[in-house]
Amino acid sequence: MTDIPRRILVLGGARSGKSRHAEARGAGHRGPKRYIATAEAGDEEMAARIAAHRADRGAGWETIEAPRDLVSALRAAMAADAFVLVDCVTVWLSNVMLAEEDPKAAVAALLDVLEEARGTVVLVSNEVGLGIVPDNALARRFRDVAGRANQQLAAACDEVVFVAAGLPLTLKG
Repeated sequence: MTDIPRRILVLGGARSGKSRHAEARGAGHRGPKRYIATAEAGDEEMAARIAAHRADRGAGWETIEAPRDLVSALRAAMAADAFVLVDCVTVWLSNVMLAEEDPKAAVAALLDVLEEARGTVVLVSNEVGLGIVPDNALARRFRDVAGRANQQLAAACDEVVFVAAGLPLTLKG
């Protein structure tokens, strides 16, 4: 088993290389590698993105689809010898909000299950607070929810990495 922290948060903007960095963290892992995908193919463009992600990560990953019930999927995927990658927290939060569920309660439940982490859990999340202020209330609420969630996850993780232009910068750990 590789000697890496048990809980890792990988942040970055769209197309920053954060998923590639997170997947590379599991490259040498000898135990099970589980990929929890939170995206749903609601249209052709998203279906193409999902297919590209699957192709990029290659063989050796067990994929678990969990667009909204991330907590149960994560709990089931964790094992002492497992490397579990969640991609991505912000897509999951978007799904939670669109289903009119309480994002604050959902994040609290995710933090609770992270306390039970066995093996390595890597969370990928978008840093959405670096751009302009959104022009509508829903987008501003999403930005605020995601920003708070990222802060809470960063506090709970052993390591936090920010990825920009494919380059990782360790913020914690």
